[in-house]
Amino acid sequence: MSGRAVGSPGTRELAEAERLVAERGVDAVRPSAELVRAVVRRHTGPMERARARMLAEVGGSDDVWDWVACLVRPWTDHLAALGSPTWIARFGARVVADPALRQVLLDEALDAEPVRRVVEGLNRCLPALPVPVYLERGAMTRHLVLHMCAERERALAVRAPTARASWDDTAAGLISAIVGLWLAPVSTAGA
Repeated sequence: MSGRAVGSPGTRELAEAERLVAERGVDAVRPSAELVRAVVRRHTGPMERARARMLAEVGGSDDVWDWVACLVRPWTDHLAALGSPTWIARFGARVVADPALRQVLLDEALDAEPVRRVVEGLNRCLPALPVPVYLERGAMTRHLVLHMCAERERALAVRAPTARASWDDTAAGLISAIVGLWLAPVSTAGA
């Protein structure tokens, strides 16, 4: 007897929905908000456990690098652990581009306690950033991580060359770039 609710998708159905959205797009599949939530939840558990372990290690660090690593590494480590092919990064990239489903994905992915703790740690390291700049750089960070992982995932699926040799190397590149993004001077142009 299955432990899932009647009518709720099982692991096989979620994996298939994830693959179809990743390969064909939201318009071709028309996933419901609940299906998006279920697919995202299928992956958040392992990532949040890894993030919680990392948070225990970084403690009250005042180094932006530590907090960015806590955002990036659980995601890339999870993708590496899944093996190839994977579809979750491409699924996320497709869903985040859809105005009707974007907030569902963000709410599910960013609502976990470990993510909130990482954001708080990052906030402590960057108190001088004006709120609009902080919000903008947060959005840039999400897009950079999601789309770079989706691009690598896509390349691996078709056995195309990738910019980095491994998910670990991909994480290192993302962390470096994102730390630079967060620590960049604040432009006053157009302000």
